[in-house]
Amino acid sequence: MKTVAIIQARMGSTRLPGKVLMDLGGRSALARVVRRVRRCSRVDEVVVATTCSRADDAIVRECEALDVKALRGSEDDVLDRYYRAAREFVAEIVVRITADCPLIAPDVVDQTIAALVNESADYASNVFPRTYPRGLDVEAFTMNALSQAWREADQGYQREHVTPYFYEHPEIFRSTSVRNRHDYNQYRWTLDTADDLALLRAIYDRLGNRDDFDWREAIEVMQSEPELSTINAHVRQKALYAIG
Repeated sequence: MKTVAIIQARMGSTRLPGKVLMDLGGRSALARVVRRVRRCSRVDEVVVATTCSRADDAIVRECEALDVKALRGSEDDVLDRYYRAAREFVAEIVVRITADCPLIAPDVVDQTIAALVNESADYASNVFPRTYPRGLDVEAFTMNALSQAWREADQGYQREHVTPYFYEHPEIFRSTSVRNRHDYNQYRWTLDTADDLALLRAIYDRLGNRDDFDWREAIEVMQSEPELSTINAHVRQKALYAIG
């Protein structure tokens, strides 16, 4: 079954405009995400889904530099953007990743895909409940499930956030969850504010600005320097349905 990881990215951000192209140890945040996802053993193809906004021309140029394919679609109907990208690349399994997660973990992505397949589920994630740091968020779902959600979801937030229709309808979709043995939910590794960026830069710096470090190495950094957690401890997640 062909598995396509679709990374959603856009320049617009209410709290940190242009965040996905900001420098993170010598590469853009988007480049970090792409390079890490490419290390997933269960992902056959990586693509970026951005918008038709002129501001996102910069993302298309970055994708060209990274030699990753970019598709453009609706700015607000992200569910439609995913559906069209998945159809374009003939996906049978779709993995949803956001470009504001530059510490995304290849092994966690692979575990989530494996859970989807091994349990014959329609939807799998590692966020219900959340036991990994925010920023290692992964969702995987079948193309059939995506097609049904695309046809039936009729609420604005369901279209904007792609996956609520899955977990709001357990009578329709079989779901499964990936949990870590230890709960690291207290850590925030997503990129939404300047303070988030400062923490992510510090983590990359401590780990030699490499792309290939394991997320557990980042945990070790946080545990050895507890003061790092205070950099973005005050940041509140802005939306109930936001994943990442």
